[in-house]
Amino acid sequence: MLWLSLLVLIPLAAVLAKAGSDGWWGFWSAVSTPAARDALRLTVTSSLLVAAVNAVLGTVIAWVLVRDEFAGKRLVEIVIDLPFALPTIVAGLVLITLYGASSPVGIDLLGTQRAIVFALLFVTLPFVVRTVQPVLMGVDLEAEAAAASLAAGRFTTFRRIVLPVITPAVVSGTALAFARAMGEYGSVLLISGGLNRTRVSSMYVFQQIQNFDFVGAAATATVLLLVSLVVLAALDLLQRRAVRDG
Repeated sequence: MLWLSLLVLIPLAAVLAKAGSDGWWGFWSAVSTPAARDALRLTVTSSLLVAAVNAVLGTVIAWVLVRDEFAGKRLVEIVIDLPFALPTIVAGLVLITLYGASSPVGIDLLGTQRAIVFALLFVTLPFVVRTVQPVLMGVDLEAEAAAASLAAGRFTTFRRIVLPVITPAVVSGTALAFARAMGEYGSVLLISGGLNRTRVSSMYVFQQIQNFDFVGAAATATVLLLVSLVVLAALDLLQRRAVRDG
């Protein structure tokens, strides 16, 4: 508990104390400015969208890696882990090189909200895949074979046998992807183009710190923390219910 307090609880308490140092009205004034609202709205909506996409496509990728054999499978395994090891600012440089104004593939996403979503998808890709993959490896294939022998279709077998087993892992990976997207900075810094309409909350907080508005930065960070806690608590409740029903 002492180690946890030093790393997490005390720093969070310091941020909360700083956010409330000017009272409730000071806190509300800081987070209700148009710039703060727009940044929070873009961050939350983009993170929810990215988490939903990862929940589906991450599960599909994990399924392919576990159930299929194909040439280059080992290379795909390595590429999926690349966002874990790649510095986020390097990821931003890769994205702006490929999807910037001088895009070699003819796709210019620079300065658009789609670019923010794309960058977040890039950095959060491994979370669902690596969470679901080991659970899929442990799924009882005999139960699937028995269902097939009873004339159950592939979709029915997946829905009734596989999905209940992997749902807690999918929810866990989705929660991790959402949390990472909420706090991402480096990968979206370049591709956002520095425009107000593409400024996520982490960029807004950094800008407030540069302007020596520490109370405003702490207030925005507090809202991000509260939103993350609510979403993660909801996903944790869903995960516990899936485990109980399973």
